[in-house]
Amino acid sequence: MSVPTDDELRRALVDAITTVAPDARGASIPGDVDVREHLELDSMDFLRVLVGLKERLGVDVPEADAPRLVTLDGAVAYLRARLAP
Repeated sequence: MSVPTDDELRRALVDAITTVAPDARGASIPGDVDVREHLELDSMDFLRVLVGLKERLGVDVPEADAPRLVTLDGAVAYLRARLAP
């Protein structure tokens, strides 16, 4: 299986986010802002985003690594590294 591209990872992230926060669908989410603050996600919402990522990409994100995924850019970099062969 090949590693998803950055665009595919970003789409998976946005899909996971919009599943938890449907009002975010179509919203512009800058890559360098805290997604939790930008979309007013609480800790449970963010946890559900991480669960969605596991379902979509098969990546288990340890709780200690969660702060590395608060921006789209940071999350893409983290996921790329975790999925690298």
